[in-house]
Amino acid sequence: METEVLEEQPKMEEESEEVKSEKKKKEIEAIVHIYTSFNNTIVHVTDMSGRTLAKVTGGMVTKHSRLKANPTIAMFIAKRIAEEIEPLGVKSLYVRIRAQTGNPTPGPGAHAIIKSLSRSGFKILNILDVTRIPRGGPKKKGGRRGRRV
Repeated sequence: METEVLEEQPKMEEESEEVKSEKKKKEIEAIVHIYTSFNNTIVHVTDMSGRTLAKVTGGMVTKHSRLKANPTIAMFIAKRIAEEIEPLGVKSLYVRIRAQTGNPTPGPGAHAIIKSLSRSGFKILNILDVTRIPRGGPKKKGGRRGRRV
């Protein structure tokens, strides 16, 4: 009887040490800023205070300028971002997608990046569209009656 009790106590101590080590690991949240135009894709990862953790562009992944806005290249960008931020302890992400100012839709790489990041094991908490919208702006070229052809 006494030997059984002695055997159980070390097991409980081991379990409590495992729980403590799990609590020590913090799940850091980060913000993924995705800028997609029809010519390029830029991904910038910051922590919640705004410090840069990683930044990857389409030109860093491919040497063909015509492919920088491709969804396939966007997947490679996401893979490289995942490799850079995983060792930092980032587990969950807030995503901010930005298209070119005035464009109604983001470029072709935005959805591919989000999909790849979620497949890599990151938890996506929020997706937000932060595209800038022109409100008025400078006077259009062409005069009062517009351009006459």
